[in-house]
Amino acid sequence: MTFESSPAQPPQGPTPLSPQEFKATVEGILTNVEWVIEGKSHTIKLAIAVMLAEGHLLLEDVPGVGKTQLAKALARSVDCSVRRIQFTPDLLPSDVTGVSIFDPEKRDFVFKPGAIFGNLILGDEINRASPKTQSALLECMEERQVTVDGNTYKLRSPFMVIATQNPVEMEGTYPLPEAQRDRFTARLAIGYPDVNAELALLDRREEYNPLDALRPVADADMIVRMIAAARAVHLAPELKRYVVDLVTATRTNAQVRLGASPRATLQLLRCTQVLAAMDGRDFALPDDVQQLAVPVLAHRLIPTTETTMGGGDTKAIVSDILRHVPVVSNPGRF
Repeated sequence: MTFESSPAQPPQGPTPLSPQEFKATVEGILTNVEWVIEGKSHTIKLAIAVMLAEGHLLLEDVPGVGKTQLAKALARSVDCSVRRIQFTPDLLPSDVTGVSIFDPEKRDFVFKPGAIFGNLILGDEINRASPKTQSALLECMEERQVTVDGNTYKLRSPFMVIATQNPVEMEGTYPLPEAQRDRFTARLAIGYPDVNAELALLDRREEYNPLDALRPVADADMIVRMIAAARAVHLAPELKRYVVDLVTATRTNAQVRLGASPRATLQLLRCTQVLAAMDGRDFALPDDVQQLAVPVLAHRLIPTTETTMGGGDTKAIVSDILRHVPVVSNPGRF
């Protein structure tokens, strides 16, 4: 008797949210965070897009503009496990990943999880930690797992690192290595508020801390379903080629010593899908790519010495590439 083997079935994933539920949940998170960080809707929208693209976010700006407040507001808007790591020069890699400790009763080593074991990880002033400690995040951020003493431990989904840092020219900081920067999906700057927003901030803070009033509008399961919904957004072959052309242009630009990696290409496409879903579309457009190109690509580029000495800026380089790379036509549903 012979038996015919049936084809293997792919594992069942989470049920995606409907477009209406997706948009309503995003608006709820956006409203929550805007209650704390006023007048920065576009920055907050991009931060949410990074989370739903299963990426990691680097908030880089001068002290006091609300980097940590933005990270905490986003974390409090989602009902999931949140861990905070205050990066300092004496922080050890084991403080981040965990350590195996000998248990006399069990007469064996027991793993004690570090601060990285959570859904949303707030890494405050990441560039104040030593390069050795910064490198402890490499495996976590890319492979969503931790290896300690030969044992590998999976991290729970969703998993996102939101790190803040002051500009690297400030005293007492360590520049992030290239491999670390490349693992951050996007780098955002908040900037100073306008006059009206700053006045509103003063009035609101007289009564209470806005963070204390925040309530979750989504949970971990809902975020996973939103991630699945964003992954279903259609990417036309022409749009994929446009993204590849943009990334390739960073590698051949005369002002750039090291261009964007294939990881950057993948993450730019993932964020593009999320941005389309936020607008209620099931297909992505070049406009989505263009909104994301600078925050996703600029921090990965290493300019030449001549460009740096001449005051060149990687954001300006990416903006110039956007102007010169031809935009695809009719990249919609076909």
